[in-house]
Amino acid sequence: MFLIISEIYLFLFRTHVKYATDRYLSWTLDNQINYNKTFGKHNLGVTLLQSASKYNKESGSESANAIPNENFEWYNMGSVDITDAATYGAGMSTGMSENQLASYMARINYAYNDRYLLTVSGRYDGSSVLADGHKWSFFPSAALGWRIDQEDFMKDISWINQLKLRFGLGTTGNSAVSAYSTLGNIQSFYVPFGSTLTPAYATNEPYYTSSQVKMANKDLGWEKTTQYNYGVDFSFLNGRISGSMDIYHSNTNDLLLSMTIPTLTGFNSTYANVGKTKNFGVDLSLNLVPIQTKDFEWSSTINAAYQKDEIVELANGKQDDISNAWFIGESINVFYGTASDGLWQESDAAEMAKFNANGHKFEAGMVKPVDQDGNYIIDSNDRIILGNKNPKWVLGWSNTFNYKGLELGIELNGRFGYMVDTGGEGQYGMYNQREISYWTPDNTGADYQKPIYSTAGGDAYSSLLGFKDASFIKIRNISLGYNFNSKALKNIGISSLKLYAQAKNIGNLYSSVDFMDLDLGTTYYNRGFTFGLQVGF
Repeated sequence: MFLIISEIYLFLFRTHVKYATDRYLSWTLDNQINYNKTFGKHNLGVTLLQSASKYNKESGSESANAIPNENFEWYNMGSVDITDAATYGAGMSTGMSENQLASYMARINYAYNDRYLLTVSGRYDGSSVLADGHKWSFFPSAALGWRIDQEDFMKDISWINQLKLRFGLGTTGNSAVSAYSTLGNIQSFYVPFGSTLTPAYATNEPYYTSSQVKMANKDLGWEKTTQYNYGVDFSFLNGRISGSMDIYHSNTNDLLLSMTIPTLTGFNSTYANVGKTKNFGVDLSLNLVPIQTKDFEWSSTINAAYQKDEIVELANGKQDDISNAWFIGESINVFYGTASDGLWQESDAAEMAKFNANGHKFEAGMVKPVDQDGNYIIDSNDRIILGNKNPKWVLGWSNTFNYKGLELGIELNGRFGYMVDTGGEGQYGMYNQREISYWTPDNTGADYQKPIYSTAGGDAYSSLLGFKDASFIKIRNISLGYNFNSKALKNIGISSLKLYAQAKNIGNLYSSVDFMDLDLGTTYYNRGFTFGLQVGF
């Protein structure tokens, strides 16, 4: 017994060292030719572009325990037996990843009488991360513009300073997957061979391992989005009211996504072009100057965006892909699972008994899952779409007040119409547990289930209470500054001087979840304060 204790003691106090390096190298080469010609009321511009870029990352690490002298640090790893990983904890790893992108683009801009505008362009892009035979694709686009404010019939309307209509149609591509996604992973694992476990490797062949690998896809190609855009730019009352509005709808084909696949293939996932989606949205930007006097000015900017996406088609003609939570007619990012109906109460004893007769162990104070099919068994058939992970509305509102050199700025932002998974409250112990309202016979209207310390894992359905509306309005930034009189500063050789203070991420005006910063997705508020002085010469 003494020897065993000594071994543990010595292990805990061995010197551990690790040396790791990462090297990043990237370059971009652009060659551009521009041609512009004006003749009469016609203006023509032509742009030709060739671009190439490359990204490379190399990494390596070495580690070991029981270095005989801590002063050696990582410079003497050879002093231990690196082949005895069990005793000395020695290890090493290396890695390399690189990708390239090549592009060719041509664009023609034409304007007649500075009123009617036309742009036509085409791109031919090639990405190394896609499969052979699918690396290159062509992406065309076109746009029309009409500057109505330049028409003769608008000359007598003095309060309109700018009015422009826009229409655009174009196709863009996405190849944002990890390098070598078409080849599958190479991963080490152990297989039984005789009486020992022998190291082996899996590439793109199906092996059943404890750590499944990603299946290769030799047909992985570009994700393509065709978008129609209708827009208007405006400015009224000498700029006191200005802004823009865009309405768009798009269709995306061959979405690039990592999808779960049946493990009987020997893999657990693969990158694939999985289907089609459509998207509709509205973007509004409004700039206002509500008050403007000699000494005081109030300027305000409002931004609002609405969007709704929908799956139109899935791979292989499927209506549903439950393992990936993809459903025809629904958003591509949804929460899919069992809904909750609050907590079981003592008055629900008869109802609980029907579930418990089928193997459940419900009791008062536990989470009450919704039995969608009414068979008194909670299983996969009771799962539904709980909510959308993406907000329907994103809003921003910033205001600036100026009075005789004193400047106050306030910026608000918010998101609405979506859901977040907070994880619920497992209540596995008192450590690292925030204060919550949990169920007791005297607190039946609690937010969370009762603590269950006598059962491993506690309440099996506690996580269902973690799905919550994620709407919020946040004070993103408050700033206060003073600009000193420039005339007085010139006498000492300074053109401008500003003293300011700024507070970021102050808190929420409204939040549906009071213990999280929903903007950043954290359970703490990372507030920041800045004090500064700006001097210009």
